[in-house]
Amino acid sequence: MERRNRSIKALSELTYIDSLDSFEKADALVRWYKDYLTDDSIENFDLELSDLKKLEELFFKNINFLKKHKEDTRQELIKIQKMKRFLKN
Repeated sequence: MERRNRSIKALSELTYIDSLDSFEKADALVRWYKDYLTDDSIENFDLELSDLKKLEELFFKNINFLKKHKEDTRQELIKIQKMKRFLKN
């Protein structure tokens, strides 16, 4: 029962995180990963099939979000570095 409750809580938190703004969402996803997947595997989640499908959808949607966020952040960092070099000259 404890495993099931933990799994449902993880799913509800991931659903909430999905509704956040970009930077808040990225930080929240990192915290969610640390809370639920650092010590345990996703295979240990105890959810109904429909909930598992929802978790799968959110999980992959957020992986793609993090990839895009990483690239956007990298591009922003490049712009800032160029601006710094320009201002030094």
